[in-house]
Amino acid sequence: MKVEFDSNNHWFGESVILKVLLIGFLTLILFIPNFWIQNLISERQNRQTEIEKDIANEWSGKQLIQGPVLVIPYRKTVLEKSEDNDKTPIAREAQIGIHILPESLNIKAHVKPTKLHRGIFESVVYQSKIDVSGSFSALDLKKSGINPQRLNWNKVKIVIGISDLKGLKNNPQIKLADSIFEVEPDFNSEDLFDNNLVATADLSSIKSTKLNFSFSLDLKGSDALKFLHLGKSTRVHVAGNWPDPSFIGRYLPDERAFKNNQFSAEWLLSYYNRPYPQQWEGDKIITPKKDKNNPDLSSEKADDNTFGVKFLVPVNQYQKTMRTAKYAILIIMLTFISLFFMEFLQKRKIQLLQYILISAAMIVYYTLLLSFSERVGFNAAYLIASVSTILLIGSFIKASLKSIKPALIFAAILSIFYGFIFVIIQLQDLALLSGSIALFVVVAVLMYLSAKIDWSKKSS
Repeated sequence: MKVEFDSNNHWFGESVILKVLLIGFLTLILFIPNFWIQNLISERQNRQTEIEKDIANEWSGKQLIQGPVLVIPYRKTVLEKSEDNDKTPIAREAQIGIHILPESLNIKAHVKPTKLHRGIFESVVYQSKIDVSGSFSALDLKKSGINPQRLNWNKVKIVIGISDLKGLKNNPQIKLADSIFEVEPDFNSEDLFDNNLVATADLSSIKSTKLNFSFSLDLKGSDALKFLHLGKSTRVHVAGNWPDPSFIGRYLPDERAFKNNQFSAEWLLSYYNRPYPQQWEGDKIITPKKDKNNPDLSSEKADDNTFGVKFLVPVNQYQKTMRTAKYAILIIMLTFISLFFMEFLQKRKIQLLQYILISAAMIVYYTLLLSFSERVGFNAAYLIASVSTILLIGSFIKASLKSIKPALIFAAILSIFYGFIFVIIQLQDLALLSGSIALFVVVAVLMYLSAKIDWSKKSS
């Protein structure tokens, strides 16, 4: 067996072309463990997502503040086809709702995000104090052709929507004009939002909808806080203590400020950007119900008229580790090429087994990076994994070639490669430009070195 092993290495070292082909084949084979590494990173990232969902399920999910909407019961005569196929329609009386949106809607929210940890994973949750005020406009009877005698003023409803009722820490009360009304969950009669909070008011003494309103919410949530643009004039002010807020939804804030990990943002919206009329008759679901077969689609529809803030985790180590792993084959290929040229320029023979062991060390590098990044963050993990791998491979080359000079040269080359990848990972807009220029320089250097090799001769 030893004779066969030595003959294989001798065969590998004698032919330049054969060595190039075998190095290329070894590089292709390394796609398999690199694929496994990327799957492992995806698995850990999915685990992080599952933990975030579990924490949100136990704490409270993303919150979307909707409403209020004023609903007045209205008796209306409707015509229906008779059951015996008689062409004469049958008149019957049905009760529908006259829905009125706010003339002005003012929301002030103060948010206190924090991180909850479960093992090595973390999720962003928050507590918030939300004050809502505004006014409803007068009911337009002439434009809609409503008969005021058929309005049921003693059962007027004010409807608020909250995406996750579990996050409520108080029992909300709505102040309408000079009266205060208790709010209760309603899962049947009103179908405006996914989760409805309804207060019933008797307005038979005034018979008017031109009223001011106000209420407050102590609300828990996670990941994001959003609002629905319902007012003819909507003004939302959000402030909190988080270093990395991301403003999401259909509308960006008109004003924003950041100072000492504090942020504030303000939206000023008019009804021209709102896809709802000021008042309408009959049923109308403002927020689409969740589609069990396609939840992503229903979520997109629900976000058509929403806006707010998302509390980003400052560093997502899995995204950066995945981006680093996608460069693995490039780094391994450049390392093999550098090793190949160093072998010829330094006139030192490197055996096939040594190429395999070096490639194994460079694959293990990514498991080190992943495992350490979960504990100490990506930047520190990158430094630990890079220094460890460079020292290991440098020491291995020194021991194999019995010389420190090629080991130092190769360690310097690896340091340049890993430093280059780290810079690319940190860049956003300039990543492609910087990477392209750097690769062009590398190819130019390799072309220059290859011109110095006599490919017709055997390696010495």
